[in-house]
Amino acid sequence: MEEKKAKEARQKAALVGLARDSGDQEECQRSLCELERLLDTAGGVCEIRMIQIRPAPDVRTCIGRGKVAELREICAEREITLVVFDTELTPSQIRNLEEELGEAEVIDRSMLILDIFAMHAVTGEGKLQVELAQLRYTAPRLIGKGKTLSRLGGTIGTRGPGESQLERDRRHIHRRIEALEAQLRSMEENRATMRAARDRSGMPKVAIVGYTNAGKSTLLNCLTGAGVLSQDKLFATLDPTTRRLELPEKEYVLLTDTVGFIRKLPHHLIRAFRSTLEEAAYADILLLMVDATDPEAEEHLKVTEDLLAELGAGDKPRLYVFNKSDLLESVPPAAKGREHVLFISAATGKGTDMLLRALLRIVREGHRRVRLRIPYDEQGKLHVVHESGRVERIGYEETGIVVDAVLDPRGVGMLRKYILPGEEWREHDAEHRI
Repeated sequence: MEEKKAKEARQKAALVGLARDSGDQEECQRSLCELERLLDTAGGVCEIRMIQIRPAPDVRTCIGRGKVAELREICAEREITLVVFDTELTPSQIRNLEEELGEAEVIDRSMLILDIFAMHAVTGEGKLQVELAQLRYTAPRLIGKGKTLSRLGGTIGTRGPGESQLERDRRHIHRRIEALEAQLRSMEENRATMRAARDRSGMPKVAIVGYTNAGKSTLLNCLTGAGVLSQDKLFATLDPTTRRLELPEKEYVLLTDTVGFIRKLPHHLIRAFRSTLEEAAYADILLLMVDATDPEAEEHLKVTEDLLAELGAGDKPRLYVFNKSDLLESVPPAAKGREHVLFISAATGKGTDMLLRALLRIVREGHRRVRLRIPYDEQGKLHVVHESGRVERIGYEETGIVVDAVLDPRGVGMLRKYILPGEEWREHDAEHRI
């Protein structure tokens, strides 16, 4: 009963999609299903879905006059106060639709995602990034918010000297955007300093990436006990969290939970959150997290890999981690034909021991444990050792500095002449590879 009352108290919404032709309806319907989940996360409830088939959006109302009239009747009959379009609207389309629909507010998919980001932003940087994305999106759309933003006109009650309210609003927004960009640049410098400190630690960096709500935060909590927020909601995580993770044989990595990806992720959102999203680009290894039970898993993987390529992380070593395997009855199509695939349950911990061993093998591929002897007159080479790997022991002998370290391929190449023969760790044999 309480759940029913809570549902009735939520804002009623109509979801509207645009399909180019009848063959495009299935994809449009899938996108509307995702839009409904976004709406649920934002606190609304879907009353009706509507798909309009048009080869191109109507310039004035996106869906055409007849469909708008039908939508107006439905909104009045069902007391719908919000209409969400699955396609991006122009300022004039928003204005025209709100005039035609009466009391209903009109937003598009990007506005809804921004609203969810605003709900879930916790840190100072996250809140600034959300505000910046909102302002960048809002600035060119002020005209779409009706007459209230522009009081200077040629009719009784609107004439007056000076600039219009609209112009003042725009100038204020542009000033605020400049201030936010300056604050975020400063925060990005701090993030770069933190990354440099992680680099000096010599520990490999692993990023958990994937579609929103795939279980990334649950996995971080399972492996490290990080205690980050983990909910069955889209975009529950906005701010990256990094924890040290112990692998078998006393190896360590830094594991980072990242913001989830989604189809049609607005470009201005990528720009605002670029420093956060780039955690994936700075990682040495990627864990591509997939909800194995989702029928859209293959599409979600494609979206993830396309965004990784856009961020410059498309060629990173990776593991495909299919989550919720305890609910599977057969191997999902998205997992077939791929290398380096693992099945786990982040909620129960099932399969995570295999995940840790797989990570260990990837970490050790291309790395070598070596013993170096560096002459005292060349001790400046020590900084190369620290930059290229992890130092385990340093000893000072009569003939030079003896260093035990695990080096990456670059470090091995630069320091090859200092490696003592017969005292090095070799790659695992082929049967131990993934």
